[in-house]
Amino acid sequence: MKRPAKGRVHERITAIGTTGFPAYIVRGETKSLMIDSGVNLLGPRYLTDIKSMFGDGGRPDYLFLTHSHYDHAGSADYLKQHLPGLRLGAHERVAALARRPSALETMNRLSAAHVELLEYNPAGEDVTLHPFDIDILLRQGDEVDLGGVTCQVHEVPGHTRDSLAYYFPEIEALFPGDACGVLRTAEGGLIQVEFVASYQDYVESLARLLSLEPKIVCPAHNWALTGDDAAAFLERSLAETFRYRELIERYLDAAGGDVERAIREMAEKEYDGDDPSLPPSPAYLMNLAAQVRHIAGLRGDPARRNG
Repeated sequence: MKRPAKGRVHERITAIGTTGFPAYIVRGETKSLMIDSGVNLLGPRYLTDIKSMFGDGGRPDYLFLTHSHYDHAGSADYLKQHLPGLRLGAHERVAALARRPSALETMNRLSAAHVELLEYNPAGEDVTLHPFDIDILLRQGDEVDLGGVTCQVHEVPGHTRDSLAYYFPEIEALFPGDACGVLRTAEGGLIQVEFVASYQDYVESLARLLSLEPKIVCPAHNWALTGDDAAAFLERSLAETFRYRELIERYLDAAGGDVERAIREMAEKEYDGDDPSLPPSPAYLMNLAAQVRHIAGLRGDPARRNG
């Protein structure tokens, strides 16, 4: 079953925030864990939903980030300020970026493009992402016991080098972040392929997640999938990744190996600005440029060195 990422997904899993940028709460018998923290403009919305779930003064024990992008770590600083005792977990690379002013400036700039999310901060609170600390450095093989359910950490580089996925074997639930791409909301269920750091690592990470055979998959945007749809999504994501590389190579061939021209032409023809499940143009173009340059480099195109 494919359903919007909103509300109760499983007796232990609840999606809060918006369907476009859900944060997931996994509740064990003794502790609870929040996964991702969306765009900074959604900080007040997450906080309201958390208070509704846990009551005033209540909170999850942990907030684990799947990776460092602005639409996953955006409200981490805000929530840590408003929920004393909340412990943040992420890859060690995220810990470094979370203290780097230039990285945070880029994240705040990209977040500001989401003007459609201003309505979720009606009081006009300062939700600017400032330097923050990661309390728990997570790596492959780590496990966190929530009581009755265990969070297993899997390193899944490819989208970013700091990407992590979280798997809960007792309920066969997987939270892959963007390591499996983004299942868009347009009719036909298109998948936006999201390798940015490494195509090969992205493919290998997808294969590793497929081997877990999850019965529940909660991607970072739009949908939650259960049963046969969960496995089908992972399989389609892998197939779409191969197709997407071929698409990039066709644009590179048509541009005669001119990488920058291929980026421009691909952006013009492939980006649908009316699709709300795609990121705003600045974020889309940043990722697309990285993807095309990466594939050009794998091919050994001379233009890669000049562009």
